[in-house]
Amino acid sequence: MTPTQIESYVDAAAAALALPLSPAHRPGVLRYFALAAEFAALVESVPLAMSAEPAVHFLPVEPEEKEA
Repeated sequence: MTPTQIESYVDAAAAALALPLSPAHRPGVLRYFALAAEFAALVESVPLAMSAEPAVHFLPVEPEEKEA
């Protein structure tokens, strides 16, 4: 997303949710959405096979402890 698109999205989302956005908070919100757009672009760049399906559930695995 371009900076202009991000600003338009933030303004539209805030208006749709009747969420007041303080001018002091606006730069941080725009930075966050720019970062989120970068993450989304990275995820979308990974090719998936037509047979790929979402996981039914997520089960985190504890990391193994390294021996000292």
